[in-house]
Amino acid sequence: MRSSKCRLSKGFTAATRSIAAALAVGAFALGASVPAEAAPSGPPIRIGGTLALTGPLASTGLVHKIAGEIFVEQINKANGLLGRPVEWVLLDDQSKPDLTRTLYDRLITADKVDLVIGPYATGSILSAMGVAERHGKVLVHDTFGIPKLAKYGQQFPINQFGYNAEETFPTKVLEGLAASGAPIKTIAIVTSKFPSVHFMSVGAREVAKKRGLKELLYLEFEFGNRDFGAIAARVRDANPDLLWMGSIGMESNMLLEALKKLNYTPKNHFHLYPAPAPLALSPEGQRALSMTLFEPHPPFTGYQGAAEFTKLYRERAEKAKLPYPDPDMQAAFSYAQWQVLYAGVTAAKSLNDKAIAQWLRANRVDTVMGPMRFNGPSNYGDDMAKVKQVQGGKWVTVWPKEFAAPGVKLLMP
Repeated sequence: MRSSKCRLSKGFTAATRSIAAALAVGAFALGASVPAEAAPSGPPIRIGGTLALTGPLASTGLVHKIAGEIFVEQINKANGLLGRPVEWVLLDDQSKPDLTRTLYDRLITADKVDLVIGPYATGSILSAMGVAERHGKVLVHDTFGIPKLAKYGQQFPINQFGYNAEETFPTKVLEGLAASGAPIKTIAIVTSKFPSVHFMSVGAREVAKKRGLKELLYLEFEFGNRDFGAIAARVRDANPDLLWMGSIGMESNMLLEALKKLNYTPKNHFHLYPAPAPLALSPEGQRALSMTLFEPHPPFTGYQGAAEFTKLYRERAEKAKLPYPDPDMQAAFSYAQWQVLYAGVTAAKSLNDKAIAQWLRANRVDTVMGPMRFNGPSNYGDDMAKVKQVQGGKWVTVWPKEFAAPGVKLLMP
């Protein structure tokens, strides 16, 4: 377990100018300059959370850590939170939901943090949510994948992909392929049993049936599996028009590498929650499809703070020698999570969890991913999900068309 602390630092970024105006209309902005005398002072506001810094989800957990550190440093260089510096007490949950539960209990009862912020991945978020509910704490979280399990009234999801995402998102993928002229008549579904992955893949299976696709293969594997040889052979023998890979982390890379050994390339392949950098940089990842809510190109870079966030993330990722320095959906999730928590606390003018939750349910918050609302079922709002594709070693949005990167269209085999 590790503790990462971001403490007071003087100076201001170009990101804090419009905060008063933004909050006046129920939104958040890190805008431009604030008077020097507004530098934060007093005891720090301690915000506790965990991330998967080790274990099978660590490659993506690091992305979330970098994005969160950027935000904490930005507000500490401005006027802090309620005029006080912020300290992020970050622990390593090792990609284990059971450990996550223990650590959030520790953060609240032993470490006595003022606020909590969610971890990465559905299993860990669900564990943290139970602890937050027991203690009456607000929990803003960023990658929860099963909306109908989010029963706690003071949880606020950043993964705004629709309350019925298991139906709407697979439909969006198939509609995008159809609009691009892909002759998708058959499908193979291979999925991890990781809870949110399995949930979405079962939904995709039902959507495919309703749309008249012939299912050639349906396979499930245990989360943490590293041997994809036999699975790859089944995929090759099925030879579907579309391979739906219900994956998380490095599972997609391992399957594609196993398929390469069999001299087989999928005609069209979708990957649910892959580690973004490894799949984009792999030669086998070319034309891979996935879900997104943010990519570092227009129109996303026109959202609140997105251009500066993109610049700062690239600088930090290059310094950390990450092979893929562009921020994608995962990095934006983490940054927007902090934006939403900041907005709620600032507008409520309090660390009172009930007051923060009441404001968030009643107002929109501008984020790097666009404006978000939390007044729908389980505090879900608008469906903000899009489809992205690896093109030339980079992720770019391809569907719906109005969100596609400039000059980009979905590539066919």
